[in-house]
Amino acid sequence: MSIALVKNQLAEMKLLGMLGVLDNALAEATRDQLSGSELLNQLVQAEIDYRQQRKTANRIRTARFRDRPAFEDFDFTAKRSLTRPQIKEIQSLGWLDDARPLMLIGPTGVGKTFVAQAAGLHACASGKSVLFTSITKWLENLNLARASGTYLRYRDKLAKFDLIIFDEMGSRKLTATEAQDLCEVLEERSSSKSVVFTSQLPLAHWSEVIADTVIADAIFDRLQHSALTIEVTGESYRGVKARKLASRKKDA
Repeated sequence: MSIALVKNQLAEMKLLGMLGVLDNALAEATRDQLSGSELLNQLVQAEIDYRQQRKTANRIRTARFRDRPAFEDFDFTAKRSLTRPQIKEIQSLGWLDDARPLMLIGPTGVGKTFVAQAAGLHACASGKSVLFTSITKWLENLNLARASGTYLRYRDKLAKFDLIIFDEMGSRKLTATEAQDLCEVLEERSSSKSVVFTSQLPLAHWSEVIADTVIADAIFDRLQHSALTIEVTGESYRGVKARKLASRKKDA
């Protein structure tokens, strides 16, 4: 069988990982005198790697991240309270495996959303399904789903994600109905799935943006005792970036 025919058959069977490395694998097998089983193992591993990468890419696309930061890119030179051990704890995803919420609390610009998205991307690479959304966008989608009669379908869709990242909690006030929706999401996810919140408001002050005090207390109780809470303080990333740019211009 010719190599061209093999390539056509691999393409027809959608074995694109094998197809992508076939030429190099054959050349390496000839050069290093690999056995048939060694060549087969190499091709099969290439297909496994390719499919895992595709799945990860699909999970990342579905998550709808605003940016795609990596923990390795976190700037520890900035004067912020986040420590390497804390970043390592977040990156371990132990809190996600234990179905614990993660709360990143602090003023604007200190890296909360960066860390939340880095955690989400790492979760995608680890085989977890993720949704990233601002709290405002999520509430808008909920209200649209109610108006269109697709509320239950939307709730079922949310329930399938292993991790939901709610960015900018506290940026707007929640009605009693919206607060009840949030409380139910936390209840549904308390046993096997997780959430991340970024917020400028400490948890004790969430009652300021939740209209119903009873529901506010219920949300507080669910998060206070189970969440991994990290308070981030320090200078704004934008200020650090501006200072570095100014330094580069000066050196130039």
